[in-house]
Amino acid sequence: MNRVPRAPLSLRWRLLLATAVAVVLAALAAGWALSTLFRDHVQRQFADSLVAQLDQVTARLDLDAQGQPAVDTAGLSDPRWSRPYSGLYWQLDRVERSGIHRAVLRSRSLWDTELSAPPDALVDNQVHQHTIAGPGAATLLAVERTVRLGGDDAATWRVLVAGDTAAMRAAIDAFDRVLALSLLGLTLLLVAAAVAQVAIGLAPLRGLRASLQGLHAGRSARLEGRFPAEVQPLVDDFNAVLQRREVVVERSRTQAGDLAHAIKTPLAVMSQVAQAGRDESAPSTRLLARTVAEQVELARRQVDRHLARARAAGGLGMPGMRTELGPVVDALLEVMRRLYAERKLRLDARIPARLAASSERQDAQEMIGNLLDNACKWARSQVRVSATAGDPAARTVAIVVDDDGPGIDAPSRERALERGARLDETVPGSGLGLAIVRDLAALYEGSLALDASPLGGLRATLVLPRGGG
Repeated sequence: MNRVPRAPLSLRWRLLLATAVAVVLAALAAGWALSTLFRDHVQRQFADSLVAQLDQVTARLDLDAQGQPAVDTAGLSDPRWSRPYSGLYWQLDRVERSGIHRAVLRSRSLWDTELSAPPDALVDNQVHQHTIAGPGAATLLAVERTVRLGGDDAATWRVLVAGDTAAMRAAIDAFDRVLALSLLGLTLLLVAAAVAQVAIGLAPLRGLRASLQGLHAGRSARLEGRFPAEVQPLVDDFNAVLQRREVVVERSRTQAGDLAHAIKTPLAVMSQVAQAGRDESAPSTRLLARTVAEQVELARRQVDRHLARARAAGGLGMPGMRTELGPVVDALLEVMRRLYAERKLRLDARIPARLAASSERQDAQEMIGNLLDNACKWARSQVRVSATAGDPAARTVAIVVDDDGPGIDAPSRERALERGARLDETVPGSGLGLAIVRDLAALYEGSLALDASPLGGLRATLVLPRGGG
């Protein structure tokens, strides 16, 4: 079972995802730290305030005339001591070896309830803290200490002060809500800033992409534009590679052309010698001349064919390949009018403005010129050239050449595209034109098809990749 490759994550999303994760983690860590610090601070302040109240109660604890403990409540300034279930309470317990006698004395705020703190082995004046249940199932924070009233043999008393933690918890919850909203807003602001930063930072890459699209579409032969210092060396190296490749390809094409022309010269001489030999009376001489002429013609066809293929293959895939079809067709029609002036052919062209093929101009001239030459040879009175943009998804262009000649029947059309095929030996030519067009089109990942023309003759449809505009 073939695994479907996953689309690579873009650089923009990589940066945004990494930034968002970092910001969220930082916000969570900051929220936890700030919330913990605030909670500890509030709890410490609340405990300190209870210890201060414990000091007040302890300071006003004494023995009365009967030797019983008493608390001077008039010296306690906080009014909550006197308001029932106010949330602030004190209680005095007697500590004996047999246990603790609870609630010997208690504040008026406790009304008819008692505080129950766990028994502790307390050292005199040492303060302990407990979380206990209070009136109405309230949660209380209690602080306690033991004191002795009198000498060393005097009784031990436990002074307990407790306060309701509801207000403290409400303050902590309110702080946590404000903190969460603040950190959420800060996170969104930082993510928005990261989006803006990534957009600004990657803007030059959009320019590079546009330049590459222009290169691919044939609007330019180099990467053009100004780029940041981190990208410019890459652009310069890429342009240098393009330039070197163009030089190598041009040199190879020039050498192929030179070789072809060098071969054509002796072929032309041999052809002339063979033609002269045909006039000799000796049959053997005429046979030799005919054989040489046939082989020379065959060699010339191969040279023409391979020269065309070498020229197209050398330029195939070169950036910046774009040829507007209108000027090429107009120039070729002008040549055909001069070549076939005596036949008074009507040559029409219907080419949309700026419609272009992704090919070199010389190759486009070679292909369309061969199709026009073939059509003019066979046409009775009219040749028509048209071009249309093909499938937008495939990005192709179709060049159609129609004539009103005798046409080619369906079984013979495929044979007409074969190398050197000539369906009528009385018409001059090598029979190589349509084969060259088909081969060149195939090199550009295009095609050539023959069909019946609405004008009554042959229709040749050349499909090529469309050039950008």
